[in-house]
Order: sequence, then structure tokens, then C-alpha cells
Amino acid sequence: MSKLQALRELRSTKAKEANDINNKYAADQRMPKEDADKMDAVLAEVEAIDNDISRENRRAQLAAEDPAAQQAALLNLATREPGKQSDESKALRAFMAGGISNMSQEDRARMLARQTPDIRNAMSTTTTTEGGFTVATEYQKSLEIAMKAYGGMRPVATGIRTATGASMNFPATDPTAEEGEIVGQNGAVSGLDTVFSNFSMDVWKYSSKKIALPFELVQDSFIDIEAYVQALLAMRLGRIQNRHFTVGTGSGQPNGVVTAAASGKVGTTGQTLSVIYDDLVDLEHSVDPAYRSMPGVGYMMHDSSVKVLRKIKDGQNRPIFVPGYEADALINGGAPDRLMGRPIYINQHMPVMAANAKSILFGQLSKYIIRDVMD
Repeated sequence: MSKLQALRELRSTKAKEANDINNKYAADQRMPKEDADKMDAVLAEVEAIDNDISRENRRAQLAAEDPAAQQAALLNLATREPGKQSDESKALRAFMAGGISNMSQEDRARMLARQTPDIRNAMSTTTTTEGGFTVATEYQKSLEIAMKAYGGMRPVATGIRTATGASMNFPATDPTAEEGEIVGQNGAVSGLDTVFSNFSMDVWKYSSKKIALPFELVQDSFIDIEAYVQALLAMRLGRIQNRHFTVGTGSGQPNGVVTAAASGKVGTTGQTLSVIYDDLVDLEHSVDPAYRSMPGVGYMMHDSSVKVLRKIKDGQNRPIFVPGYEADALINGGAPDRLMGRPIYINQHMPVMAANAKSILFGQLSKYIIRDVMD
């Protein structure tokens, strides 16, 4: 077991202990001093473990900047037992080693079968090298799952997949102020039109930039070349997409959730590096109750903002922050961290606390839509 994994398991154990103490008392019941002190001690341990995890992550990041260390880590991820090479991996290795001419007739037929009619119509009918093979559906799905680990948006947003990148208008409305009526027998029913607005969901082509692979690696059958390339793609594409999904300007790139969000609560003048309990209450109640009770409602912020919130307690001497059961709860299941009883999601592309910064998001985060195009 790696040191990082051991720290995460220890954190999970302590987080469950803190939750057990917290759940002993109702929300309107003041926590006795004995248990409050005990919970403070457990939360201090969790914070110390989080600091250890952060240091270990920084150490790993520094090591990853060394090309040799990064290569070794990726090779370790992709190493597999001999004889476990899939047909897809064989075809990919053959293509990388010698191009399309190096692929078997069966592999070529399999790749050509993936092309949609639109793509086939736009391609040369004589030379396969003028076409370009589409990405396998299974590979795209696994890549999207892998990219969830490199940001906070994909795990909470709603994803839709379209066959082509054609322009797509998405309707939106706010019916929270609409209501029905009582009518008399045989009475006429009034009309009430729902006002819709259209948002154009454009598409952008992302590139991981060129990936250089040693020829020896391509030839080595002990290496799962698909897993190796996928790890690189997930890191590069996951980071840039999460940045745009979070703070994208909407001009030449996606409209980020922070950019689109309204200011539900503005801190008082001079309160740029801190937040108080009352501010969070005001922020929650700036969202209509109809949405606050819906699935997918929670907080999102930078890790440095979480650090500030962990020190706040309510009037009953209870911490408003409760650590989750697993550090990677969104990927592997489990309970995420909670703030005032709501899930809290860490996104390192969120603005940090500063003047005029939207540093804390609250709302139905699942309303944000990410569109992935198949071809």
C-alpha cells in the first residue's frame, strides 16, 4: 500500500468517527462540551492528515515534473501480464509502429466500420489515409471516466452525448413564480405562457497536444499502450476542460459555471479572505427553495476556501464542516465532505478568496451541462 493510500484510509476512519459524534445529537441540540472537545480533537487529526496528504501530493507532483519519473509512473500504470493484449491494443500498436499499412486487413475493416455515413461521405473513396478513424465508443467512455479525476466539474455536472457537433439550442426557463388557479364549474381556464430562453450549446475541439512515445514502448507487448496513452490524455484534457467548465469566458470556449453564476451574497467591505456563518446562510437562501430541495444541490470551492470554512462553528458549538468518508468519494463512491449538511465539492480551478471573486458556489450544480460529441 502506498503512503498516500494509507493516509486516505486513515482520514476515512477519522472522518467516520467525527460523523458518528455529530450524528448523536439533533440539529437543534447543543453538543455537550465533552463530545465537542472530542470532535475538535478528531477534526484536528483530520486536518493534520489532510496536510500530510497535501504534502505527499506536492511531493508526487514535483517528482512528476521529472520526465524520467513521469515515464516510470505511467509505465507502472500500464504494465500488464503477458497475453492480455486486446485486439484494440494490437491494432493501436500496429498503427503506431508503422501506420495504416502495418495494420491487418481485419483491423482496418474494424476501424472503417466505426465511421459514420457523414464521415464516409466527406472522405476520399479510394485512399483510406485521407479519412481518419473515429474513436471507439468504449474508449471514449473510459476516457471520460478517467477525466473525472482531474477536476471538480464532470463528477457533478450533467453530461449529454451527441453524435455530431452540429449547433444545438437548449431551452431554459424559470417556472418558480408560476402557479395554477381555482376555476368554477364550466368556468374558463386562464392562460399562462411559460417564458423560454434558448442557449446555444456550441462545441470546441480540444487537443492534448502531441504525445511523443518511445518506439521501444510501442513494441513492448508488456505495456498496455491504450492505458498509457489514456492516462496522458486524461491528465491533459481533464485539466484544461475543467478550467473552462469552471471559469470559461463563453467566448471561444465554454461558458464556465462561475462566469454564469449570479452573486447570491456579497461579503462586507474588507472581508476578502474570510467568510462568516451568516454569509453562508444568506447564500443558501438566495437560491429558490424549489431548487434547494432538489438532488445535486451543494457547495463548490477551492481547497484554500475549504480550509477557512473548517474553522467555523454554529451557535450550538457544532462545526459547520463535516469531513467525508473518502477523499475520492466522487470517483469511488462514499460520502463527500459536507458544509451545513450540504455536499461540498473541491475544484482547484475555482477562484480563491479575494476582492470581487466568486469564491464559493451554491446551487443545483447538476444543472450545468457538459456536451460531449462522439465524432
